[in-house]
Amino acid sequence: MRTVLFLAMLMVSTFFFAQTEDEKQIKAIYDEALTNGKAYDWLNYLSNQIGGRLSGSVQAQQAVDYTKAQLDSLGLDKVWLQPVMVPKWVRGIPEFAYFETKPGLTTNVPICALGGSVATPDGGLKANVVEVKGIEDLEKLGRNEIEGKIVFYNRPMDPTLINTFASYSGCVDQRYSGAAEAAKYGAVGVIVRSMNLRLDDYPHTGSMGYGDTPVNQRIPAAAISTNGAELLSTTLKLNPNAKFYFKQNCKQLEDVQSYNVIGQITGSTYPEEIMVVGGHLDSWDLGDGSHDDGAGCVQSMDVLRLLKETGYRPKRTLRVVLFMNEENGLRGGNKYAEVARSKNERHIFALESDSGGFTPRGFSIDATPENVQQIQGWKELFEPYLIHLFYEGGSGADIGPLKDEGIVLAGLRPDSQRYFDHHHAENDTFEHVNKRELELGAATMASLVYLIDKYGTIPTKKIKG
Repeated sequence: MRTVLFLAMLMVSTFFFAQTEDEKQIKAIYDEALTNGKAYDWLNYLSNQIGGRLSGSVQAQQAVDYTKAQLDSLGLDKVWLQPVMVPKWVRGIPEFAYFETKPGLTTNVPICALGGSVATPDGGLKANVVEVKGIEDLEKLGRNEIEGKIVFYNRPMDPTLINTFASYSGCVDQRYSGAAEAAKYGAVGVIVRSMNLRLDDYPHTGSMGYGDTPVNQRIPAAAISTNGAELLSTTLKLNPNAKFYFKQNCKQLEDVQSYNVIGQITGSTYPEEIMVVGGHLDSWDLGDGSHDDGAGCVQSMDVLRLLKETGYRPKRTLRVVLFMNEENGLRGGNKYAEVARSKNERHIFALESDSGGFTPRGFSIDATPENVQQIQGWKELFEPYLIHLFYEGGSGADIGPLKDEGIVLAGLRPDSQRYFDHHHAENDTFEHVNKRELELGAATMASLVYLIDKYGTIPTKKIKG
């Protein structure tokens, strides 16, 4: 009986010692991030010295060079560039638009071309407008109501959804596929309400595609600000014969070579087990991409520095990957996964930050129930830092191609209420990033990486056939 009691007490004391050890390490990570964090300074340079980093641009290459140099300065075991071919789409001179209620009576509205769109004719495009709430309305109207007109997609993001990413998902199809679908009914162009929960004068760009639409049948697509969309919608109710004019000069060029930027600390005990933390280095060109996704990149870079500065040597190989071309192709994420598989690398964990540099709230976890439960079991370690959301869900676009039955994928989940005020717009700029919130995110990511490294993941059980 005494032996059993002794063993029980030993197990309890070991558990509490482990908890105390983890608490000390996590506190050290947060203390370092909040007093000596580098993420904000790195982001300042990316945003204010380089600016928007559209794939294939000079600025994207400058960002590659800068972040590689910073990773080199951290004394990592290895830093390298992974070549990847990326699309090169250019916006050209600024877009211009107005609606006309009677000859000579016009009202200007803010628009921007959607990424990947073709240009309007040289003199611009002017036509009557048909307003719809979504792609499904096209079939109801039919070719007779649409042919020769500009389709105005005016489905707003649902304000009742607390998860703003769910609200975004509910209407982003009109941005991505709206032009391809409208062209089938003879439309000459599309205008899409910006993916934004507030009313303002910033049009939000974003990726769009034409599917299998022949090149000579592709129609121009632009986003209109939410204030502009409200004004246009009201005008059409009063005057259905109002016409819309817009001019844009964008162009799709040949693919060019770019790079994923990778830094590595080789594992001390299990070097063959690889953990990834990352964000995407490219951004749209309207702002400077501070929230999307400069924040995720510099947080991921600081994860490796935070572990080094707190004296923790990872048992497993830890990589930071700054992916290129998430915004309009996902070429970087696909290339990284392709190379990993060709080398038979064993990835056990990947964490992505691509939801802005706002106050961290927790993680979404894409894994087996056992691994989800394991991470949820660490919740108490994060609660002193007000990190309380640990739920099963999606992770991130760039780490998605790594998904297989053995890997645990996770996404940092900051407070999302302000994210879509800035997403893909001119006001996604450094001044809208809070230094402390950014640093808290880096520390939160580093803490989860530490725990995964220390305890490992739970292997998938193989079912014998």
